[in-house]
Amino acid sequence: MPKKVKVSEIVHQFQLEILTGEDGLRREITTDDLYRPALEMAGYFHYHPKERAQILGKTELAFIQTLDAKERRDRLDRLCDDETPCILITRGLEPPLELIEQATKHRIPVLRSQVATTIFTSRLTNFLERKLAPTTTIHGVLVDVYGMGMLITGGSGIGKSETALELVKRGHRLVADDAVEIRQTSDNQLHGTAPELIRHLLEIRGLGIINVMTLFGAGAVRNNKRISVVVKLENWQQEKQYDRLGLDEETTSIIDTEIPLITVPVRPGRNLAVIIEVAAMNYRLKRMGYNAALQFTNKLTETISDDMDDYE
Repeated sequence: MPKKVKVSEIVHQFQLEILTGEDGLRREITTDDLYRPALEMAGYFHYHPKERAQILGKTELAFIQTLDAKERRDRLDRLCDDETPCILITRGLEPPLELIEQATKHRIPVLRSQVATTIFTSRLTNFLERKLAPTTTIHGVLVDVYGMGMLITGGSGIGKSETALELVKRGHRLVADDAVEIRQTSDNQLHGTAPELIRHLLEIRGLGIINVMTLFGAGAVRNNKRISVVVKLENWQQEKQYDRLGLDEETTSIIDTEIPLITVPVRPGRNLAVIIEVAAMNYRLKRMGYNAALQFTNKLTETISDDMDDYE
């Protein structure tokens, strides 16, 4: 079901002044795109995105004042469509009386901010992006390792929380344990956070729930982190062939975003914390253009080729 933001939420968030249409504050905003009607003020409404929140700044209001009374009333009447969630006036400017009349007629809230148009538009867009972004919750642990968001997943009891505890002891930061709330931004990045109830908490079987921030300090936790890699822990399967060179780059899909996946088999004696540390560093190197597995394969191919030439 698509997410929605009520107009009353942005009034509360940005301390907006309600000029008219208070009974329309229950209207819903369904897109994070805003719109500054320019061509519409000149009379061209063919492609007018009426479902967006409309922003009127100094330029738009100055142009409206150049119109005669009949044109001004006509344009503002067409601007106040029943689908329009709200009209926002910036810079503390005074709206035309015709706008107040038509907005009142259609029960559309007209709100005013004292902030400059560009700044207000940027802040409102960021707020709507956060509120309207697709979200999901995944069972796992999210840890910030060398600046990389490592999402550790796997079956119950596989050792996710114990691995996270070891990573925290080694100086890395816990983001979320057990339940990771994931939000997808407009540029298809994934950001994870912990539910408020269990923020900074870690559950260790046999020990119980511990507060990481209390035990290790504020530097051992962070509230959110962009997810870079998914590390899947699974019990070692003797008959399964695991990638030994690192050439097979797997991915997994979370919401609509493909993200690198590393499968780590778990067996006694394996130091999972060190493996995840190295995975984070190796991923950073790949982003910088260095792929150790690929370079090894290229050197091996060159060596075999040279040996074949010598044999001939």
